Amino acid sequence: MVPLLRPAIPPLVDLPGHMGRYRVQLDGATYPWLANWYDFHWSLIGNLGIDLLVVPLAPVFGLELAVKLIVMAIPPLIVGGLLWIAREVHGRIPPTALFALPIAYCYPVQFGFVNFALAMGLALNLFALWLRLGRLGRLRFRAALFVPLSCLLWLCHTFGWGVLGVLAFSAEMIRQHDKMAGRGVRHWADAWIRAGLGCLPLALPLVLMAVWRSGDHVTGQTFDWFDWRNKFGWMAMILRDRWLAFDIASAMVIYLILVRGLRDRSIEYSRNLALSALFLMAVFLLLPRVVFGSAYADMRLAPFALGIAVIALRPRNRVSIRGATTIAALGLAFCLVRLGGTTVSYWIYADSYDRTLAALTRVPQGARLVSFVGRRCRDDWAYTRLEHVPALALERRQAYTNDQWSMAGAQLLTTRYAAAGRFAHDPSQVVTDRQCRGEWWRPVNKALALFPRGAFDYVWMIQPPAFDPRLVAGLTPVWHDSASTVFRIDSRVQPVLRKGVISPR
Repeated sequence: MVPLLRPAIPPLVDLPGHMGRYRVQLDGATYPWLANWYDFHWSLIGNLGIDLLVVPLAPVFGLELAVKLIVMAIPPLIVGGLLWIAREVHGRIPPTALFALPIAYCYPVQFGFVNFALAMGLALNLFALWLRLGRLGRLRFRAALFVPLSCLLWLCHTFGWGVLGVLAFSAEMIRQHDKMAGRGVRHWADAWIRAGLGCLPLALPLVLMAVWRSGDHVTGQTFDWFDWRNKFGWMAMILRDRWLAFDIASAMVIYLILVRGLRDRSIEYSRNLALSALFLMAVFLLLPRVVFGSAYADMRLAPFALGIAVIALRPRNRVSIRGATTIAALGLAFCLVRLGGTTVSYWIYADSYDRTLAALTRVPQGARLVSFVGRRCRDDWAYTRLEHVPALALERRQAYTNDQWSMAGAQLLTTRYAAAGRFAHDPSQVVTDRQCRGEWWRPVNKALALFPRGAFDYVWMIQPPAFDPRLVAGLTPVWHDSASTVFRIDSRVQPVLRKGVISPR
């Protein structure tokens, strides 16, 4: 939890956007103007983890602290799940397992996929419980228990439920194979069928999935299959945070440990977890980049497949106590170095958030705010993590912001502010210095020229690229610092941008 102690808002890319949705969810009735801008309706979807948890926690702690406490629980859940799985499989926690723990702050977590990350933490612990009940022979109790648990996990995030199914199926295959081998029967096909039957208690969410995806209101496509270049990139980015060399070197440590497990006779792989890791890696390779409109579906799985592969390692019995202690010391040092780096990184991000959010003191409650956050066409290794910071104007000032996602069926919230036109929702808040190939982002000059001035009261520019000052004629700065500028819209006259010539409409 240490890296998350300092930031008031956990500096995860998408998290501020989710926090804006939570505000509408909790207080939409208190601020009636929000209903003019956003549609929010509860529905049964497989993406409700933190959305549900903030309902009881926000009245007690306040929304921001409630979200922070939930997010702070995610890394310990992931670590606890990995260590519990290792203990159930190996009988004790092997020292090599320490090398897997930095994935608690893996790239999908840094990106702010918080419902997914929470579901993965829960899935790892539920898989450990599945293994424990199987080891104790309490199979009927396990079957009854996991019917409701699998539904709750699906409700948190569909991906967590799917990963639990893959892990449980692979473990059950090994258990059934070994059970039949004890009777002199060695047939993987039978083990496959028996494993499928054994995992039926996890199948009820398939019905929930069918109900969710069959609605007429549901949107979101599935596409971008077998993009091997990106998949290779995701494997290199498993620990991506701020410093490229540091993050790549850390990922290489994990890969070297895995390779050593194949070549070093003093280390071996558990068949159970090795098969689980192979199954997860196969799913990673087969998944497209976008599933039901949710981007980076395959990227999310990569670090967890590698984490399972690492905890599959264990020293052989003939390894000396000194050798095991050395491995443990190196693993612990690796964890502490990564944890220290993440803590420093988050401290820097927290300062950036604090500077940027100071601008909200000049944004009135209920303002109609259009925001433009600068970025480059090239994907820098260290994100500014400010792309969805405008949503904190919605969360703190109940203002309209144009960075909310609006995809029916994927989120509970959609935008309905027709006057905003093409500046109603994500990614209209992202601006660049030029037109980026293959992206929806607008060049900053084009965004300033085209956004409908009559639909908004204020403009918030956050680290924008250089823009033509003539495009902010009629806009009065009410806040300015090195991070951002807030303009009040005093003139509704719309500028026109034609081949670099700017004139009033």
